[in-house]
Amino acid sequence: MALQEKYAELIQAAKTGGISNLQVREQGNVLYIDGSTSSGALKDSLWDIYNKIDPDYRAGDLILNIDASAATGTQAKVSTESSNLNIRKGPGTDQPIVGKAAHNAIVTVISRANDQWSLVRTDKGEEGYAYSQYLTQV
Repeated sequence: MALQEKYAELIQAAKTGGISNLQVREQGNVLYIDGSTSSGALKDSLWDIYNKIDPDYRAGDLILNIDASAATGTQAKVSTESSNLNIRKGPGTDQPIVGKAAHNAIVTVISRANDQWSLVRTDKGEEGYAYSQYLTQV
């Protein structure tokens, strides 16, 4: 099955949700979906669809690169014991680390993917998902 057929629901949701500059391409048996949104909730919903199609994100055949840096949000303090907080590409510990937020740093919470994961942006502009247990609203 072609990857665009496998992820048709996800692609359609990106189109109807209003992802700006949407680009969908296949390269090397990987489907790339790129674009931007001002809605953290839309980005979260795309990850939810992805998880339904590929539970636990194990296939490794999709790169979902949606920039939600225009989304507004609240501020939170990184409340780890002493270490940095990993910022991940998607909501799960199996997702690649795309950045780190220092202990006691302030991050912007764009949205909450679920009870465990929040979409955040650091002061350096790194955007991704962080474990909500280590975030305290300020």
